[in-house]
Amino acid sequence: MGKKVVIMFVVFFSLMAFSAQGQAQASEAPEQALATWLWNPWMFVQDEAGTLAFIESKQVNKVYVQVDPDISKAAYGSFIAKAQAKGIAVYALDGAPSWVAPKGYINQDRFLAWVTDYQATAAQNAKFGGVHLDVEPYLYSGWTSNQAATIKSFQTLIKRAGTSTAKLGIPLEADMPFWFDEIKYKNTFGRGLLAEWIIGNTAGVTIMAYRDSAPMIIDIVKNEMAMAQRLGKSVVVGVETGVTDEGSIITFAEEGEAFMNQELAKVTAHYAGNSAYNGNAVHHVGSWLTLRP
Repeated sequence: MGKKVVIMFVVFFSLMAFSAQGQAQASEAPEQALATWLWNPWMFVQDEAGTLAFIESKQVNKVYVQVDPDISKAAYGSFIAKAQAKGIAVYALDGAPSWVAPKGYINQDRFLAWVTDYQATAAQNAKFGGVHLDVEPYLYSGWTSNQAATIKSFQTLIKRAGTSTAKLGIPLEADMPFWFDEIKYKNTFGRGLLAEWIIGNTAGVTIMAYRDSAPMIIDIVKNEMAMAQRLGKSVVVGVETGVTDEGSIITFAEEGEAFMNQELAKVTAHYAGNSAYNGNAVHHVGSWLTLRP
């Protein structure tokens, strides 16, 4: 075999190997989320099949499930195993504004201890895929009386949770309002914008972009999307379906599901080129169930 022929063969097989590697990497790209919050886990205690059927019918692939210590770990295990078999990831959800109170960490520690114990005893196919915090510190009275201290307490809480989830080998995520990009902090954690700090100290955030039109949603998350892209983190865009007295522009309750899906498709198309964009989330199972078509 001539030298030129050998070189051609080497080049050909190198290109084939490179192509195969590229295809493998493409197939391993993370699927974009369609997530939802399940605040009432008693739903799957009372009707596991019905709850799963609803979630699956909406093509949801990620569920943030409230941890209620009054529900048996076996019930969680059954639900998670069946969800995972359908390609649905389940994250342990908890949080409350009171967690940023002076002794609020006690409640957070109870939650994280429960998750740690659960993960240690659950079957591999029944483990939580991660932890998802929904604290909303701005609803705590201290946000008004001493915002700086409350922000620091919230940051401390995020750090504590990050230590726990790192030990468990699972990601930490958090809910965040879109306007945290206007909130500044200056303390032992440094100085800057709270939105950027939270994005930087979690694996991903779900932005509560509670508006009922694509242009508004796209606009109010643009700063966080840029921050996350710069930091190599992920953002899920969350919308509301529940009835609220905060104003009609907050929720899709009036417009219905078809309009919501149309607007979310526009959000997806707009941010398709942003590596930080990781899909959408619908708040929440309870109100989604009664949302008009």
